[in-house]
Amino acid sequence: MSRFPKFPEGIAAPFPEQPGSSRPTDDDPTLTPEHYIHRNQVARKGRGAVTNLRGRYETVSREEFDDGWQPLPFSAGVGGAEEPGEEGSEEDDEPARLKTIVTEETAKSIISRNSSPDLPFSLSLNPYRGCEHGCIYCFARPSHSYLGLSPGLDFESRLVAKTNAPELLLRELAKPSYVPDTITVGINTDAYQPIERELRLTRRVLEVLHDCGNPVALITKSALIERDIDLLAAMAAKRQAIAAVTITTLDPAIARTLEPRAASPARRLRVIRTLAEAGIPVSVSIAPVIPFVTEPDLERVMEAAVEAGAGQAGYIVLRLPWEVSPLFRQWLQAHFPERAARVMNRIQDMRGGKDYDADFATRMRGTGVWADLLHQRFEKAGKRLGISHRNRAFATLDASQFRRPLVAPTVREQLRRNDGQLDLF
Repeated sequence: MSRFPKFPEGIAAPFPEQPGSSRPTDDDPTLTPEHYIHRNQVARKGRGAVTNLRGRYETVSREEFDDGWQPLPFSAGVGGAEEPGEEGSEEDDEPARLKTIVTEETAKSIISRNSSPDLPFSLSLNPYRGCEHGCIYCFARPSHSYLGLSPGLDFESRLVAKTNAPELLLRELAKPSYVPDTITVGINTDAYQPIERELRLTRRVLEVLHDCGNPVALITKSALIERDIDLLAAMAAKRQAIAAVTITTLDPAIARTLEPRAASPARRLRVIRTLAEAGIPVSVSIAPVIPFVTEPDLERVMEAAVEAGAGQAGYIVLRLPWEVSPLFRQWLQAHFPERAARVMNRIQDMRGGKDYDADFATRMRGTGVWADLLHQRFEKAGKRLGISHRNRAFATLDASQFRRPLVAPTVREQLRRNDGQLDLF
């Protein structure tokens, strides 16, 4: 891992055969899988995305061109920094490995608010942008397009750390306008991804929430959450903390390609057991359910999680918004070419004939016969195992014990209070 003083510049490079003049949208009927899939898609070890797909806001594209003088390395036109000594050559059996670049950011705000009717929380916090776990299905990948980076390999190798997140949170909680409520940590990116071991931003955020008595909900695929059991157990004793561990499949081979840098399924089950034994309410999140890939494991994941100590469970059908759709198609072609068409056909069966439908009422579950069957399977398994839906756990948290922190005003705030005319500056 290397760290740069300012944000790296550059334009996300497309992959071969991508149209340079068009911007893919979910509703463009002229686009076919051939626009996104190249016959020689090759996966990188330890990375989820196959390419650095051009973001939808980019106006410039780059394409590989072989002038015949020398073979193109695997890394050509893909973008991202290579590990020293890993340069591509015609003898290589796989693309060069990428190193992780972390950029420090001084954020202006830290609490995100939403009013989505299908989410059980309204406040969330993300200490990082991008996620090294590299989950190919991550719905947050398109957010990297706003940074001028690719939702593909850049999302999992060019990360941003909001180094002032704990201080910003403290100031947010100190505002008279802040209404105490559960803050969900780790929605757009995993708050316990590998760089958290060094930077400890999530730990510091939890310390603020713990000291202020503000409820917190966590969702992760990492065993690093066990480091913070001292804080979480103390908060859980006052009904101020819950956790969810995401397990998509029990097959370690599939997990290694689907979520290459996350903990193994067996290790995540151990995390559930450890949290439950510490008195922390824990649920299992089976997200996403991917037809013919992780879908056969639905009931087995629920059974294993309950045996480990999970008290609730939830599931979400695969979502493919914006650039996630072509990235997922590439992943399918690289890892499951023999069933790629079958998987996409089933996904479209549950999305009204499209790769994705963002309707609030159906985006998490899908529609149609296959979506109904999945729902029935989940409900019957939950009833048999004696567990409830994980969203109900949010209602058990107690915000009445919140203690507003005392924070000294900044110089600018002091001037503004003393003389309103200085607001002009």
